[in-house]
Amino acid sequence: MSDATAQTPVDRARASHLGPVARFLKDTELDTRMLGMVGALLIIWALFHVLSGGLFLTPRNLWNLSVQSSSVAVMATGMVLVIVTRNIDLSVGSILGFTGMIMGVTQAELLPQYLGFGSPSIWILAAIAGLIVGVAIGALHGYVIAYLGVPAFIVTLGGLLVWRGAAWWVTSGRTVAPMDATFRLMGGGPDGAIGSTWSWIIGIIACAAIIWLLMNARTQRKRFRFPLRPLWAEAFLGTVTCGVILACVWVANSYPWPVGIVRRYYQALGQEVPEGAYIAHGIAIPVLIALAVGIVMTFVTTRTRFGRYVFAIGGNPEAAALAGINTRWVTMKIFMLMGGLASVGALISTARLNAATNAQGTLDELLVIAAAVIGGTSLSGGVGTIAGAMLGAVLMQSLATGMILLGVDTPLQNIVVGLALVIAVWLDTVYRRRIG
Repeated sequence: MSDATAQTPVDRARASHLGPVARFLKDTELDTRMLGMVGALLIIWALFHVLSGGLFLTPRNLWNLSVQSSSVAVMATGMVLVIVTRNIDLSVGSILGFTGMIMGVTQAELLPQYLGFGSPSIWILAAIAGLIVGVAIGALHGYVIAYLGVPAFIVTLGGLLVWRGAAWWVTSGRTVAPMDATFRLMGGGPDGAIGSTWSWIIGIIACAAIIWLLMNARTQRKRFRFPLRPLWAEAFLGTVTCGVILACVWVANSYPWPVGIVRRYYQALGQEVPEGAYIAHGIAIPVLIALAVGIVMTFVTTRTRFGRYVFAIGGNPEAAALAGINTRWVTMKIFMLMGGLASVGALISTARLNAATNAQGTLDELLVIAAAVIGGTSLSGGVGTIAGAMLGAVLMQSLATGMILLGVDTPLQNIVVGLALVIAVWLDTVYRRRIG
């Protein structure tokens, strides 16, 4: 099928009556809600950059912003599935705090008694222990919600209190530190990044994957005789996406190690510090973890039977049950997945802090819910995207980071976050009313 015959005469006639912007959006098939969120993010960045005297859009701040967004972004991918099925999870912050404390105690106090300090397996076993606990908590919540019929709001509100108290009970309020040296790499920092060379390699591989996905999608459309995007639209999407990826790599590589760390690095090698020595951070490991989770969750939601069941339940639970979907088991698996992702968020957060504290994860549940909703997930169910939720996490962290640079007090920061959440839900209501 050629490009000229990719559309029917009726389609071409309709397209001829569209304005240039509408025709562009139709040809590229871009999501207008996602474009609106990207535009809002860019406006926020520009505003904070001006108000902070040029401090916001610097490689250092953007690199730190990406690291700080990782934990919430990971959990937001799971919250999308929870909200899509018309549920809510208010306990994710407390689960993060409890599983983080489990990881901290396991690697700092329990395992060294048997394996010795510095054993290479300590951090792996600690991470597995936290993951198992997170999935188990999610399974408990899911069972009570799906099989005992208790509303998710009540179950997870109780979980918020229970697991926050349990985190305190594990150590009687003590802060557990330090973490295993290898475990700390999951939190970023000079050692917790992959450097300039590997960052460029990953960026190039990502661009190649984008081009392959576009070509494969076009091939599949031809195979099943679906309408094709114009070639210029395919080229535009590939060019812009690859440009954004390479720009992100460039920013990550533009943030160098501090002078003191560079000096200690060369001293450890027994060498003199070269004149003008420059060592780039590159992409941080927690950012790679968040991106990997995002890719996997996108595949799960769009390419698996489980993902189709989730959106079917969110669209119409009664019809999904009549169609033979085991809605209770799917709901339970969603909360198990949410618990596991909260433990991944705990891994990143604990490694970044180099400690497990009782305040860890406080109010994270609000940030995660806000990220999912701002990212386009509808509280009415049935609608949501993983990419939107992750972008929402970056937007929420951008607000927090920008206000910190401006010296805004914490209470006012909470007011702004609360207003952002309310406005996002209001816009979602208006959007659904218009398309309805």
